[in-house]
Amino acid sequence: MKWLNALNDYKYYLKIERGLSENSIINYQLDIEKLINYLEINSINVSPVQIDYDTVQSFIYTTSKQLNARSQSRLISGLRSFFAYLVFEDYRTTNPLDHIESPKIGRKLPDTLSIDEIDTLILAIDLSKTYNNICIGERNRAILETLYSCGLRVSELINLKLSDLFFDEGFIKVTGKGDKQRFVPIGPNTQKYINIWKSERAKINIQSEYKDTLFLNHRGKQLTRAMIFTIIKNLAKAINLNKVISPHTFRHSFATHLLENGADLRAIQLMLGHESITTTEIYMHLDRSHLKDVLLKHHPRK
Repeated sequence: MKWLNALNDYKYYLKIERGLSENSIINYQLDIEKLINYLEINSINVSPVQIDYDTVQSFIYTTSKQLNARSQSRLISGLRSFFAYLVFEDYRTTNPLDHIESPKIGRKLPDTLSIDEIDTLILAIDLSKTYNNICIGERNRAILETLYSCGLRVSELINLKLSDLFFDEGFIKVTGKGDKQRFVPIGPNTQKYINIWKSERAKINIQSEYKDTLFLNHRGKQLTRAMIFTIIKNLAKAINLNKVISPHTFRHSFATHLLENGADLRAIQLMLGHESITTTEIYMHLDRSHLKDVLLKHHPRK
């Protein structure tokens, strides 16, 4: 079928030309699958290549009843991108999303943790429990310290290699979205906890494909994203933290605390691996007192 070829080409385009992560590509694909399911359920005998404005509008109206404004906006944006690709590659001549507006949404500010909350979470890690004589608590402490002190995404953390550690120079090499690499500073305290974990790691019977992977489970395999979420969720529960947090919360806290302490926004952008500084600018909204301090310190008419 012609539209299946178009979908496969689109996924290749997202991966190769736009350099999107596997998770982002899956989300784009799910948007298209929702549209295809809608056509099948309602016995609308057209393919995405042939679909018209009225049908797309009806699909979005029906689907949006179950979504909040942010999810609606993401759905519309994903479909608009797909149809723009179809037009560009001459699968069709018009984009049926051109005249469909996304709902107005406010810019969502990221949740953060205070320094005390981060310290309390790390202190809650049980360093007494072992698996096969391996202290997994030392691994978990090193994980949280690395997330917070380096501002990593969870995917960047689980893919971190021993060969990415340049402790003598004070940096780690991080592979981010689209396989783009950057060097991020790492402090002596975090280096210390990683080295402690490396001593525990040496006791593991590591499977051959994970010999260079830094963070492993006790069976010698790479940790999953879900496992990192579970570690953090359990620690939050243990200290009765009244916040919903994830690995990304540590990344947000990293950026926010740097900004509060006077770090340059451009430097934060480079450390986070943001392609555009407008993404980093969201942290400017978190601490208005910082803006006031900058004005009083640097403006000639303070």
